[in-house]
Amino acid sequence: MAITDWPSDERPRERLLKHGAAALSDAELLAIFLRVGMKGQSAVDLARVLLGHFGTLTRLFHAEAGEFAVIPGMGSAKYAQLQAVLEMAKRALHENLAFGDLFAAPATVRDWLRLKLAHLPHEAFVALWLDAQNRLIANEELFRGTLTQTSVYPREVVKSALKHNAAAVILAHNHPSGVAEPSRADEALTASLKQALAMVDVKLLDHFIVAGNTSPLSFAERGLL
Repeated sequence: MAITDWPSDERPRERLLKHGAAALSDAELLAIFLRVGMKGQSAVDLARVLLGHFGTLTRLFHAEAGEFAVIPGMGSAKYAQLQAVLEMAKRALHENLAFGDLFAAPATVRDWLRLKLAHLPHEAFVALWLDAQNRLIANEELFRGTLTQTSVYPREVVKSALKHNAAAVILAHNHPSGVAEPSRADEALTASLKQALAMVDVKLLDHFIVAGNTSPLSFAERGLL
């Protein structure tokens, strides 16, 4: 049955307008993006097929064009539209990061880090360099590694801090394994970086671990800083 044949209070678009986007399921939100389904499948049905194939919205958003096109009805036009939506979300979050006290906006920081790091098949280590008012100066990928390890050199981190004339920093790296728990090596590295940065009067405000679809783990909240 086509969505247009559903009762009006059950249609995703009408429900979004009445109750807001947060009230909709992943499949319903994706159905609004798809707009139409295929013969014998509503847009919601097709959305469920996509989610069943990729498992999560994150994996769907970051699928390669060829993998996306495997699903019947999904071609280059839909892929381009999806990538455009994802890029607009990234830019909107980055705009939010660029204004005000970043340390006072942990939810925005977490959302941006998830979009940037959660999908990567390798480990990446990034820094958000801040001024004395905790406003964003720059975001920078400092190191990139394998699936299991990234070599992070405190001297290079300090050099980058001085280059940006930063007063504070929020660090983050991802765990492609999907497990956000910090390892002993993560804790030791964080302590080493905090000590090295303190030598040049740069405060380490937090260190996040991004993994899968869970909220990034905060070292500060865990009492690990």
